[in-house]
Amino acid sequence: MNLFEEQTYRTLRIGIILLLSLIIFGVLGFMIIEGLDLVDAFYMTIISVSTVGFEVVKPLSPAGKIFVSILIILSLGNIAYVGSSLVRFFLDGEFINYLKTNRVNKKIEKLIDHVIICGFGRNGEQAALELMDHNQHFVIIEKRDNVIERIREDPNLLYVRGDATHEDDLRLARIDHARALIATTPNDADNVFVVLTARSMNPNLLIISRASEIGSDMKLRRAGATNVIMPERMGGQRMARLVTQPDVVEFVEYVLLQRNKSVSLTEVPCSRMAEEYEGKTIADLLVGNVTGATIVGLKNFEGKYVFNPGPGHMLNRGDKLFVLGSHAQVTKLQEFLEQEPESL
Repeated sequence: MNLFEEQTYRTLRIGIILLLSLIIFGVLGFMIIEGLDLVDAFYMTIISVSTVGFEVVKPLSPAGKIFVSILIILSLGNIAYVGSSLVRFFLDGEFINYLKTNRVNKKIEKLIDHVIICGFGRNGEQAALELMDHNQHFVIIEKRDNVIERIREDPNLLYVRGDATHEDDLRLARIDHARALIATTPNDADNVFVVLTARSMNPNLLIISRASEIGSDMKLRRAGATNVIMPERMGGQRMARLVTQPDVVEFVEYVLLQRNKSVSLTEVPCSRMAEEYEGKTIADLLVGNVTGATIVGLKNFEGKYVFNPGPGHMLNRGDKLFVLGSHAQVTKLQEFLEQEPESL
């Protein structure tokens, strides 16, 4: 249940309790002060609380008139409480947030092969930007109210307001249909718990986790993380390499992090490669000449990496090629590998 529903139900629940208490108080008061029976006392209470002004059962005594006045004042106070609470929800924007949350939930329910980002701090936000650049669908799980408000400012961001260590919130993010999960919370213990929970819920999930402390990376891997990233260590390595190999670092960052994507290093799987191409060498296919893309490395079907494979390297449908080229060149290479030889 979201915050809007919780507050609305709480207000209505309190209002109903106050109304019932007021009716009981009125019935008892009329029976004691005016000596009415139960039915007449209930009737007098209802017309007093509702202030509709129907005929009274009998003329009221002075004490009865004072009691009715008190009953009406309490009734108006109850109505004012419920009404003002509901109006406040609308004016404070909770109703708008409720509508936004419903819209987001409907979009999340349709997601398949998406990425779940647990935590929207600096690392989580950067991961989201990178996924958007690659047109990848993702859902953010965040529990901090101020961060949720910031996320809501972008209508393109999908989110679950909750705790990524809770199974129910992971289910809301459709973890059973997700392709990957990125755990970026600043607390290593929380990341371990997120990884353990996510791995138990989806054994085939690709899990990337952040680690802050030395030794946490091994715990996260034992918990089920596929890869563990230590931002502090990577930052130190990058600073050192900017001293020893500044141009190499800037070139790699230009290829990987540039926004205009005039050239990129892309992974191209051979799983959909035409059967006739299997066992053929790179030279046999003349990949570079046909597509203009350059194969700078690959991961073979055994999981081993091959850097700068030579022209005599034979391709296998279990290989994943690492290709350097423009978007058009990479697309042409993908289409080339999927085409039957006679159609080339």
